[in-house]
Amino acid sequence: MNNLLSKLPPSVELETKYVLKQLTRSHRALAELKGYSDMIPNKNILINAITINEAKDSSEIENIVTTHDELFKTMSRENYATPSAKEVVNYRSALWKGYELVKKNGFLSTNMIVEIHDIIEPHKGGFRKVPGTVLKNEATGEVIYTPPSGDKIMSFLYNLENYINNDYDDIDFLTKLAVIHYQFECIHPFYDGNGRTGRILNVLYLILKDLLDIPILYLSKFIIRNKSAYYRLLKGVTEDGKWEEWILFILEGIEETADETLILIKGINKCLESTAEEIRENLPAIYSKELVNLIFFEFYTKINYIEEGLNVSRKTAAKYLSMLEEEGFLVSEKVGRERIYLNERLFKIVKEAGEKK
Repeated sequence: MNNLLSKLPPSVELETKYVLKQLTRSHRALAELKGYSDMIPNKNILINAITINEAKDSSEIENIVTTHDELFKTMSRENYATPSAKEVVNYRSALWKGYELVKKNGFLSTNMIVEIHDIIEPHKGGFRKVPGTVLKNEATGEVIYTPPSGDKIMSFLYNLENYINNDYDDIDFLTKLAVIHYQFECIHPFYDGNGRTGRILNVLYLILKDLLDIPILYLSKFIIRNKSAYYRLLKGVTEDGKWEEWILFILEGIEETADETLILIKGINKCLESTAEEIRENLPAIYSKELVNLIFFEFYTKINYIEEGLNVSRKTAAKYLSMLEEEGFLVSEKVGRERIYLNERLFKIVKEAGEKK
């Protein structure tokens, strides 16, 4: 058996009674996450904090393993990088680019997917010209599925683009997300980076359909936890058309991840508010909301960030950071010729969330 990929939409019933029940729970969790995140003034702080864990988790699925400490150093100095950490930082850059493109254009096109992929894999661009990896029966070695190749790739991608952007049926957007994720994985258009690109498409689709305003929900950790089930259910759709089990899996992942992300962003917001209050009390002469936001924008801060962000002299910026370090709000480290100031409180929250499996 060598199943051929069909174009969208699937010619089967997708929203069974079990799927409809789970859709209610998934939408409730997603709406609560969206509602809370909408109330937070500086959303870029949340995006930066959460996308670094996503970049790490999504890359880990592809066996690109790094640590938060390596990522901190890589982000704080571009030419200081282990290969794995650099790949993870590229992934985060691709997430940001995809978000900007969707917000700007109001649609998600094949060309945008290529642009996102080229940031993830800057030296491996272009579509496959030869057949990709085949899916085989582990017991018999029989080829179960072969991804499309050559001109067929573009045909399937344009079909997927149409399915993403045109809502010509009454299928729920979260159900469609599960279908889109399966289809992109099966098209497998690139030589490398297909999984990471596909996982970015998930959150961009949620943004596109106004289910989220900012890109803060990612399924990578859920997939890591349930990796064997993930691949088994993908295979189930390919071999036997078992859409219900696959859709339920993705919907359950959305619910679980939305609940966990809500806890994380509440923790980040609480940390930001308490830090702001402490700085106001202990260092009233330098306190401002802008200063607090700057030291929370990334894990680290540099003198020039404060200089440019607050429009002060370099000497004043250095003084502010030194005072913040003396009071225990930051911890500095020399990286090359620069001194980097780490927000340990934020770093600890994000790192602990990222290490929970």
